[in-house]
Amino acid sequence: MALISKKKIPYKINPPLRSYLERYGRERELPLKYKDLLRFDNRIPLLDKNNNDTLWETVFYSQSDLREIYENLKVIYADLKTDGDESVIQHLVVDRVDTCTYANTSPFRIRIINKVNDNYDYFYIKNADSSRVYGLELEHLLSPNVLSYITYEDTLVEEHIAGIPGDIFMEFHLNDLNLNPIRLAKEFIKFNERCFARLLGDMHSANFVVIITPDFEDFHYRIRAIDFDQQSYEGSKSVYMPQYFRENNAIIELGIKYMTPESVKQYQKEERTLIGNRIKSEKERLNNLMAVMREDNNYLPENLVKIKKELNEHHKTKIFAKCKSMAEVLETNLTLLST
Repeated sequence: MALISKKKIPYKINPPLRSYLERYGRERELPLKYKDLLRFDNRIPLLDKNNNDTLWETVFYSQSDLREIYENLKVIYADLKTDGDESVIQHLVVDRVDTCTYANTSPFRIRIINKVNDNYDYFYIKNADSSRVYGLELEHLLSPNVLSYITYEDTLVEEHIAGIPGDIFMEFHLNDLNLNPIRLAKEFIKFNERCFARLLGDMHSANFVVIITPDFEDFHYRIRAIDFDQQSYEGSKSVYMPQYFRENNAIIELGIKYMTPESVKQYQKEERTLIGNRIKSEKERLNNLMAVMREDNNYLPENLVKIKKELNEHHKTKIFAKCKSMAEVLETNLTLLST
């Protein structure tokens, strides 16, 4: 089983990464920073509709701060969603600000409501951790998913990724009469392959969502990562493979039941081909990102030594021994799995 024994160390965005973010429109000046949201003067536990503790807390601001903070949050939402067109926010109100103190980046989650139709959306403001930024950018470039996020100094703003949390899906939806277990198992194999190829770790059931889309005859499933802190950080190979997390056993058991070894290999090859095609289409931008990542020391030296050894054993090669950084390990792994 995959095991993460220590909490990940946060790393600041260094100047080369900042330049990359500016070049590709991710870095923008914002009217509010993460530290501004820490000025709350009270908080209460946030309960779900069944009165269970969500582990989030709703925070409250003084009247002197409230209007300024809420107005700036709406401006940030416009920056995230419409590239700064503030005409879209005239009917929006900030309904609630929540914080999650146990998470690595101690995020704030902002709930936005449209007064006209009561539709709501969320976005997040977090401490900017370079590992997470690399994870977001690699997800944007190498997965089927487009991600919207903004950085500003030590602040990171992320869109909400909608879907059924993996743990909730496994608890309440696996016995659904409309479930197509073969399609779900196929998608998990592909998700496992994407995570391992780009070395995104810690994909247990609470860190991904399942999206169900009705097809003309059946249902299509997409599994999306929602936590990117463990990008190219850990030394254990199994941490980068969702199949090794016991929290995912319910879906894994479906795969064992419905998938043959030949089917697994087929779906792995399909996903590797798609990753290879994305690498070709985003070649310049990905090369620029890797050049920045090679200059970054946002990992522990002992993790680098361990992952090189384990990937050499996995791929039955010695090529990883030459890698001098996690970025080179990542590039080598992508090359081996997508060509």
